[in-house]
Amino acid sequence: MTQALMTPASLQAKIPEIFAPWIIAMDLRVIEVLPGEVLLSMPVKADYVHVGGVMCGQAAMAAADTAMVLALTAELGEFKPMTTVQLQTSFLRPISSDQVLVRATVLRRGKSLAFGSIDISSPDGKLAVQATTTYALLA
Repeated sequence: MTQALMTPASLQAKIPEIFAPWIIAMDLRVIEVLPGEVLLSMPVKADYVHVGGVMCGQAAMAAADTAMVLALTAELGEFKPMTTVQLQTSFLRPISSDQVLVRATVLRRGKSLAFGSIDISSPDGKLAVQATTTYALLA
């Protein structure tokens, strides 16, 4: 059964409790929490831009993975141990903006596995990255 919906502020407060310092340093901000879904913003820092002048895929994948953990945390009403089993990412267009929006949606949550989808878009709404995930719920 789904717990009470978390607020953006309460989910934001979970970030330093859950994630490694380098993920915290990404400055992801929780904008919206809906049932089974979160919307985050992330600045595209100079450290994330490669020689081609666009955001590197590794930064996008870290943002996608982090967003899904937050979506599952919101779905569960609290953080519970979980691990990424699969993260498949398609890069649809380069990101050259100074910020991205990351929307993670829980597609299905069972007792031991959860499935999700993540869209990363530029501020103008153009989809740049799409990922699907599978997580093992450990507790």
